[in-house]
Amino acid sequence: MKKINILAGLLLGVVAISSLASCDDDRDNNPTLQEPTTFKLNTPAYANANVDLATSDSLTFSWSQPDYGFPAAAQYLMQVSADNVWSSSVEDSLADESGNTPATYATVGNPSYVVTTSISGSAFAKALEQIKHWPENAVPASTTVYTRCAAVYAGDTIYSNVVPIKVLPYYVELKNADPIIYYLIGADIADGKWANGADKIGISTIPMLPVPGAKFDAATGAGDIEWYGYLVAGDPASGSHGFKILTSALDWNYGICGDGKADGGTTFRNGGDDPGNIYVPETGYYHITVTTNPDITKASVKIEKMDNVPTVYGSMGFPGDHNNWAMDLMNPIETAAGNSAFNHDWTIDATFDATGGAKFAAEGKWDTNWGAADFPYGTGTQNGANIPFKAGKYKVFFNDISGTYYFFPKE
Repeated sequence: MKKINILAGLLLGVVAISSLASCDDDRDNNPTLQEPTTFKLNTPAYANANVDLATSDSLTFSWSQPDYGFPAAAQYLMQVSADNVWSSSVEDSLADESGNTPATYATVGNPSYVVTTSISGSAFAKALEQIKHWPENAVPASTTVYTRCAAVYAGDTIYSNVVPIKVLPYYVELKNADPIIYYLIGADIADGKWANGADKIGISTIPMLPVPGAKFDAATGAGDIEWYGYLVAGDPASGSHGFKILTSALDWNYGICGDGKADGGTTFRNGGDDPGNIYVPETGYYHITVTTNPDITKASVKIEKMDNVPTVYGSMGFPGDHNNWAMDLMNPIETAAGNSAFNHDWTIDATFDATGGAKFAAEGKWDTNWGAADFPYGTGTQNGANIPFKAGKYKVFFNDISGTYYFFPKE
């Protein structure tokens, strides 16, 4: 068994005396970490109902906490297999460039830290396609999938029993995972109102964008993202200014927070108490880089003050084939609490009826313009190529310091 000592000596004398005691003299009420080998995943009421994955917004699963001997804060991951074989994950398969490791199971949904979760039918459909690779005209009308839950705690992973679920699958066109995007929010970010709803993206929150030339994990979307912009020095004592970086879920409980000092230091919030805001020591322009990870505690952060002061533009045009190259103006996101004197982030909602090209043009003129041959994200350069967009509806973001852009698809 593993022992976890949760008693701390309150006085030096007490510590000195306790150090003389044998390790076997742990008090009876000291938690003892049991080492369970499995735990129970409950069978959902819909398990035999032929769940239509195309119309199911959420499939709920629940389980009993593994018997660790006390209420341990484990991380739980739901997994699915098409044939009840659990030898290699989708991540394992993608990592093997030789193609000799076929996937037999996939992790679906987001990590959970409680004993229940909900997963979309589309996530199940994609996982099945990643495992079976059905042609579009050969997806079975119905099939049985096998589910289990993984519990991760203290560096160990154990698995639940397997529960079969009858489903109606559908074809999913596979592609690499989109880059994981984190969002800035704070007193001097965008309008400064700390509003974290999905409808506040580009109003109260700013998406960080892919670092030029960055590679993203095909299975998870993990990789390097960045933001350039103006930040005001903060004060932890008064709580003035400061910001946070939220994960793509835009949930206050998960993200990058401050370490309680006005030094730009960071820590992570992973479902626990709020550690506080991030505060920079000096007012000025900063470059923030994050290497993302599906597990926020494994992300890395770098916050660096810039030496140069970038040009501030009064407006930004978005000309292209969609508007006969007219200078439609983008909306300034206005960082430093809505102060346009520090704005370098722009956004616009765009609808493209067909494929075409577009650019970004400062002050609605061609003197300073950005373009690149990459879509849906990339880094524009002066007089670069037209950005080759595809038909669809998008929310477009552009940072004029870095030249980075992203055309986010809209539902």
